[in-house]
Amino acid sequence: MNLVIDIGNTRIKSALFAGNTLYAFKIVDSFEQLLADTEFINKANHAIIGSVVEGLDSFIERLHQKMPTIIFKSSTKIPLANLYQSVATLGSDRLSAAIASYYLHPNSNVLTIDAGTCIKYNFTNNLNEYLGGAISPGIRMRFKSLQHFTSKLPLVEPDWSYSDVIGRNTKNSILSGVLNGSVAEVDGIIDSYKLLYPDILVLLTGGDSEFLAKRLKNSIFAHQNLVLNGLNDILNFNLE
Repeated sequence: MNLVIDIGNTRIKSALFAGNTLYAFKIVDSFEQLLADTEFINKANHAIIGSVVEGLDSFIERLHQKMPTIIFKSSTKIPLANLYQSVATLGSDRLSAAIASYYLHPNSNVLTIDAGTCIKYNFTNNLNEYLGGAISPGIRMRFKSLQHFTSKLPLVEPDWSYSDVIGRNTKNSILSGVLNGSVAEVDGIIDSYKLLYPDILVLLTGGDSEFLAKRLKNSIFAHQNLVLNGLNDILNFNLE
């Protein structure tokens, strides 16, 4: 059994995999909470950690005492050719999601979109080469930035059912701009990739993927746990 841990900017996601099958999944608020759940983590024989934050030394050391643990970083062996020009600054979540998409659709042009704290676009070509993509603010980040960087605009909570183009008050104008703008951005980037690669497949994952999947005009395949699946694929690849 593999223990897979994805440490993002806002939450810690963990999962147990039996081979390639997701056996159990949970979200925790802290490293202490995860380490305290011995019934969960003691089922695993090996672990992998992917993280986009710093300050993990103590947690890594304590987990490594329980089982062999791989820290996914730029030097970790992967099944793709990584042609990204600044490999050391490539987020583990971006590459993990792309690797999961590669295992689902090898030898294909695939755009993987991870809609979480940031919206991350990751492209792998039909030669099984990771080229890169794009990063833009996530939906909640857009709401927060409008309030943070202005003196009068309020912080508006997402209303996922809102779809009007014309906001007739300030709250609805923000909802229209952020929600419709995010959808338009994603659709527009997909369209740009289609011009370059007409046969491209688009996979969507992340916390805001359900909202986007309902609104996008382009055809996509939604997968909730691509990052975790990709980390598990990387762990299995290194254990072979």
